[in-house]
Amino acid sequence: MCGRIALITKDEKKIKARFRLKRIPEGKLTPRYNIPPSQPIPAVLNESPEELTYLQWGLVPSWAKEISTKYSMINAKAETLAEKPAYRGPIRHKRCLIIVDTFYEWMRTSNSKRPFRFMMKDEGPFALAGLWDCWSKDGSDLRTCAIITAGANDLMKPIHDRMPVIFTPEQEEAWLSDMDYKEAVKLLKPYPKKDLVAVEISTRVNSPSNNTEEIVQPVK
Repeated sequence: MCGRIALITKDEKKIKARFRLKRIPEGKLTPRYNIPPSQPIPAVLNESPEELTYLQWGLVPSWAKEISTKYSMINAKAETLAEKPAYRGPIRHKRCLIIVDTFYEWMRTSNSKRPFRFMMKDEGPFALAGLWDCWSKDGSDLRTCAIITAGANDLMKPIHDRMPVIFTPEQEEAWLSDMDYKEAVKLLKPYPKKDLVAVEISTRVNSPSNNTEEIVQPVK
């Protein structure tokens, strides 16, 4: 599962260069240390691959009768995308990248949950695999998304049995292309552990209302 992410950098030039973007909405790129579901998260859509946009985290299928938590799916399992009604259309036509530089996961112990921050060794931004959809009613549109998860790599396994799918730059381009979905799902594998680090951090991250640099400080 992936239930909390962050995009801390506010360097527009770095984000544009890393993801080959031409446009970032003015004033949107501010440090966000603790982004929970239901909030807008930064994404690059297959229909506009040169622009950073924002999607509500928690996919609501276009065919849903109403906006409801029963339809709001924050994660989608890579292994069953083609089987689930909510994902059959998006895996074919509405793929996206979720732009982050951190995601969080919790290790359950007998009496607590210990939070860990996962990031690249260079602490730079990277892309998670995502699906998006657009729900419409009375002339208004709501664009939402889900983060795709796969089995855990060796770094993640002691903490959780699943992790978000992370792409290399080459895979990002392929994912956003019009490649057949049967080929696209072959990209959805656990990311090699060699480029990632996991750091235990403050339990302040447990509350979504905490959104300061303090939460990402390593536990001493």
